[in-house]
Order: sequence, then C-alpha cells, then structure tokens
Amino acid sequence: METLATLLTAVRDCDICAANLPLGPRPVVHVDASARILIIGQAPGTRVHESGIPWNDPSGDRLRQWLNIDREQFYSDKRLAIMPMGFCYPGKGRSGDLPPRKECAPHWHERLLAQMPSIELVLLIGQYAQNYYLNDAFKTLTERVENHSADSYFFPLPHPSPRNQLWLKRNPWFDAKVLPRLRQKVGDILETT
Repeated sequence: METLATLLTAVRDCDICAANLPLGPRPVVHVDASARILIIGQAPGTRVHESGIPWNDPSGDRLRQWLNIDREQFYSDKRLAIMPMGFCYPGKGRSGDLPPRKECAPHWHERLLAQMPSIELVLLIGQYAQNYYLNDAFKTLTERVENHSADSYFFPLPHPSPRNQLWLKRNPWFDAKVLPRLRQKVGDILETT
C-alpha cells in the first residue's frame, strides 16, 4: 500500500521527462495528508526551480495577496497544499515559459489526491489546470472565472503572473467580485479546521 511518504519520495526521484527538461528534473510539490485547500498551478518557473520553494516569485506574492494569507502561513500551514500540473520547470518559450509537461498530472495527481482525503477546495490557477479538471461549456478562462459557481469544489483563477496585468485591468470585476468570494471561502475553511 502506497503511503504519502513513499509517494513523495517517488515524486522527488521522478525523471519521466528528464530528457525534455532544460534544467533537469527538480519536482516542486508541497502536500500533506491534513490539507484542506489544494492549489494547482502550471509549473515552476526558473526562480522556483532554483529555490525548490513553490510560488517563491512575484506570482506567488500576488497569489498570497489574493488569498489574504501571509508568506509564513502559506508555507507552514499544513492545511494548504501545492501541486502544479507539471512538477518541473518546462523551459522557455517564445512568450514566456513552455506549457507544463503532459506526463506529470496523469502520472501523479490522482495518487497524490488519494493521500489528501480532506480537501475541501481546489484552486485551479490558469488554463492548463482548468482544462484538465473542468468539463464545462465555457470557451475562455475569462468566462470560466467570471461565471463559476461559488459553491463549487473547484475555484478557477487566472494566473497571478505580472504578465497578466493587462487581463486584470480589462476585468475589474475580478477584484470587485471574485477576490472577496475567494478570500471568504479560504478564510472560512482555515477558521473552521
């Protein structure tokens, strides 16, 4: 029977797509059996790859601001888990990092989720996580984020990257409507557990 400890050892030793990783494998994942909130993003950037600390960059600063959680709690609270679509830095593309490697999620996600039975909320950050986990009629990330059900297990979000500054300017409803719901939901879960 697979335990979380043995599974995490296997994740950290993973080299499934090593030949396609420009900086080599360095899986970045942060999970605990007592997690209540799971953050599923894209893949580590170079700064996260170097440090091995998830969301240790300006995108992470903005994400913590969206969640109304400080850096210390974000990294020390075992009720918060982080599992990207691709665990390793995928490389540079023409307009930013390449998409997450397709091998990771099918190979690891279900097994890791089985080790976190108390998850109440999954934050799906960016189109890759949303397209993998959601089977809905929305054609764009914007439609999905604006119209998701507040009672849903999944909470879709845009990527908090500084590159998305224009998206945030064009969609002021995100700050006005979505972020208060997100903060309320996260706060309620963390206050009651």
